Amino acid sequence: MKQFFSVADVADLSNIVDEALRLKSNPFAYEHLGKRKTLGLVFLNPSLRTRLSTQKAAIHLGMDVMVMNMDKDGWALETRDGIAMNGTTVEHIREAAAVMGQYCDILGIRSFPKLEDRDVDYGEDLFRKFIAFCGVPVVSLESATRHPLQSLTDLITIREHWHQPRKPKVVMAWAPHVKALPQAVPNSFAEWMSRAQAEGLMDFTIAHPPGYSLSEQFTQGATMTNLLDEALEGADFVYVKNWSSYEDYGKVQHISESWMLDHAKLALTNQAKVMHCLPVRRDVELASEVLDGPHSLVIQEAGNRVWGAQVVLKRMLEQLLLDK
Repeated sequence: MKQFFSVADVADLSNIVDEALRLKSNPFAYEHLGKRKTLGLVFLNPSLRTRLSTQKAAIHLGMDVMVMNMDKDGWALETRDGIAMNGTTVEHIREAAAVMGQYCDILGIRSFPKLEDRDVDYGEDLFRKFIAFCGVPVVSLESATRHPLQSLTDLITIREHWHQPRKPKVVMAWAPHVKALPQAVPNSFAEWMSRAQAEGLMDFTIAHPPGYSLSEQFTQGATMTNLLDEALEGADFVYVKNWSSYEDYGKVQHISESWMLDHAKLALTNQAKVMHCLPVRRDVELASEVLDGPHSLVIQEAGNRVWGAQVVLKRMLEQLLLDK
């Protein structure tokens, strides 16, 4: 594996999930792979779970880790080509990425969208140029359009907590929020679960209010509905997440609080386990009674972020050995 940006970078979902769970049972089995290797984590935006879990995963693999918060520690980056840098930007991404690649064997990059121009955000210019110029494998720690480590972790968590012979019904349910949030997590969850459905691992439904459809490139094969109660019927896992409008890009429309998952709505499900990527706004996105109850998997899900990151880093380290 030379890059990890989307589900397209994984050949077989079942294999990578099984491998991650084996790592969970024996975290230090491959610590020799990362000996004298350095992971660089570059953050243009805040992070809690992604930063700590990826660092922990690298430690399990014997790697050294360097972290840089570009928004606080680095120079203002220019990503455009063909312009005179006579404004506020100080360093071009061509040099910055190339230098980081000199210091690190693998790079992880995290960046959020501005939610102002859909074409700019969905063009993923920053990531494309980091990959082009750094010269080392790149892991997405979240981008404008995707969060693949989170989605891989979500699939690991579903596999770990599903013990029936039939396929589980997985529902992603839109939730209210006080501000506009990116589509990266729901895009990625939809992309990964749609692929899992295509491989016969689950049945997948997305429930959202009118005006909150995701880009069709991420939802191929998923069942779509504007009726939350109908979607929840018989659900085995409910993934709760807010996102702003893709159609009216970055905008928030007034939606009834009835879209928040509480005990009454949970009763419509098949005693579903409830997931959320965190952070979560209690009693806005998700009722505290659910978060604190026996159906919640949010802490276990967050814990599994280590194994999602570790299996990706392991495969990249193995590729580096092959490329020697």
